[in-house]
Amino acid sequence: IQEFLSPRPQCHAAGRTDEPSIGTVGMVRSPGTQLLGRQTEREVLERLLEAARGAGAELVVDYTTEKVDEAVRRHTAKRGVDVIVDSIGEKTWMTSLRSVRRGGRIVTCGATTGPNPPEEIRLIYWKQISILGSTMGNDREFRALLHAVASGRLAPRIDRVLSLSDAPAAYQLLEEGRQFGKIVLVPDAAKKEWPDGD
Repeated sequence: IQEFLSPRPQCHAAGRTDEPSIGTVGMVRSPGTQLLGRQTEREVLERLLEAARGAGAELVVDYTTEKVDEAVRRHTAKRGVDVIVDSIGEKTWMTSLRSVRRGGRIVTCGATTGPNPPEEIRLIYWKQISILGSTMGNDREFRALLHAVASGRLAPRIDRVLSLSDAPAAYQLLEEGRQFGKIVLVPDAAKKEWPDGD
């Protein structure tokens, strides 16, 4: 992602609390970069908004009450963002096309809600949008990622640590999108030594 960011980019992570969205916050957050994100779930919204902002997001949109593309265009004075990282697929694709600026880029790295989104091809050529497919990367990129974690530039975000016997509750939290980061399951006899959110 960083290879094609402009000097002062705006990036939109089209996701809820999934790793690509959170990882995007960590990877692109640098001086001059603005990151926009989205979130839902009323009862946990404030905690998640706080966590997203703490991770570097400048604007967080609750897509259940507001249209993301309209919020993004309002926030960017109708310009749109430079880069969108979309791991969701069908449900967010048209929003991504409408939210990116003319000449902007969309990185697609997943299809959580399905692989066949509605398409408006005219938006792609009229706005001269570049679309890039991305996977988990190769060995060299993985080593670079590990180096960034080891050096402290990136840190995996752990929402909470639960006992293995709490696995059904953990899956329910994931299904409802009520976490911000990973949920770690440990054997019931193990101590929970990880700090929350780190």
